[in-house]
Amino acid sequence: MTETQDLTESTESTESSKDQLLGLQALAAPAPDTTKPGPSLVPIRSLGANHRDRIAQHLLALSEHDRYLRFGYVANDEQIQRYADKLDFGRDEVFGIYNRKLELLAVAHLAYSTDAQCDACAEFGVSVAESARGRGYGGRLFDRAAMHARNDGVSLMFIHALTENTAMLKIARKAGATVERDGAESEAYLRLPPATLDTRLTELVEEQFALTDYRIKNQAKHFWGFLAGLQALRRDVYKAERDNAP
Repeated sequence: MTETQDLTESTESTESSKDQLLGLQALAAPAPDTTKPGPSLVPIRSLGANHRDRIAQHLLALSEHDRYLRFGYVANDEQIQRYADKLDFGRDEVFGIYNRKLELLAVAHLAYSTDAQCDACAEFGVSVAESARGRGYGGRLFDRAAMHARNDGVSLMFIHALTENTAMLKIARKAGATVERDGAESEAYLRLPPATLDTRLTELVEEQFALTDYRIKNQAKHFWGFLAGLQALRRDVYKAERDNAP
């Protein structure tokens, strides 16, 4: 009887020690990190007439299917060039995302209505290079354009897109737009609230950030171009010396 009692007490003591050890390990273990990293800031800058050629190059590089989704028809090179040439930078707003080679990865066009009865309306269109897909650039450009439109007094922003352009319609729905489908085409409407001090300051900060980023990329491009030219010159001098050697 005594041996059985001692064995039972020993077992209970061992289990108690295990429970205490597990409790200490649970306290010592770090809590799982459930926080998600915030979205990185993408430099989106407003484009002017001096960027017209690069805008045309970006659009001309689109495939036939991408041209079809962007313009609603398979625009040929001449039609795309005409579109780029007629961009009115004084009336509309054009935004772009550059890579470090100063190639436009994505371009958005915020076209203001020319109808006097709808002077507070603007249409949004966007194109993203195939190599830059899946990074959320279309959504970032939409948000940037919507913020600018708010600050500029626009109350209604709309998108005219092909129904099969699911990526564009997904961006609109995510922003809270109402999407109306009419066969092969769809219209998305987004009511914009009035501008606030926060939206105005945010746009100023983001534009300054984008301008600084562009200047740095531009300086880096010139530097590497100068370096490449210098290396080519050194190779030519070395070759000439070798050819003239006795």
